[in-house]
Amino acid sequence: MFSTKEEVLEKVEIKTEEKNQNEIVLYNDEVNTFDHVIDTLVAACDHSLIQAEQCSLIVHYNGKCTVKTGEYDDLKPRCSKLLEAGLSAEII
Repeated sequence: MFSTKEEVLEKVEIKTEEKNQNEIVLYNDEVNTFDHVIDTLVAACDHSLIQAEQCSLIVHYNGKCTVKTGEYDDLKPRCSKLLEAGLSAEII
């Protein structure tokens, strides 16, 4: 043990790598059914059925929901699939 007069100082370096994380935001519309939104989220964003259902409810009640986060190169084709399916989405 250390006596009360001794101090131990430790220098800790934390190395972090920042990656530019983007989000696909899905917006509510009055056109698409819950089933269509859910099926599209499962296909385009690799959501589980429960995750897709939860996102569709958040979009319905809040007007929007982040449905996928990641690097732009991964999100771009996913967002394109959502748009091609008639959903309203963007990468931010």
